[in-house]
Amino acid sequence: MVNKSKLHLLDNATTVRLSETFKLLGDPTRIKILTILSNDEMCVCDIAATLQMGQSAISHQLRLLRGARLVKFRREGKEAWYSLDDNHVVVLLNQGLQHILHN
Repeated sequence: MVNKSKLHLLDNATTVRLSETFKLLGDPTRIKILTILSNDEMCVCDIAATLQMGQSAISHQLRLLRGARLVKFRREGKEAWYSLDDNHVVVLLNQGLQHILHN
């Protein structure tokens, strides 16, 4: 965890990476995917069915989330199973939710 007094010391590369993460989190579909995956590991077909979207659209979003290390996957036969990369993703979502619900 970064101490708030050190936030002003972020270098340019770290600032860019943080900005890119927030950009990815700024998409409603990606937020829904992350929320769904916070409960359990799922395959693309189940995520697509849950969100009533096409599998190719979901796969595209998952590829972006994987690139940012927000989700990970494992292969089981021909299916890819996705889950959150680690608990930090849940913390990010919960803190964002607490912020918007705060009076």
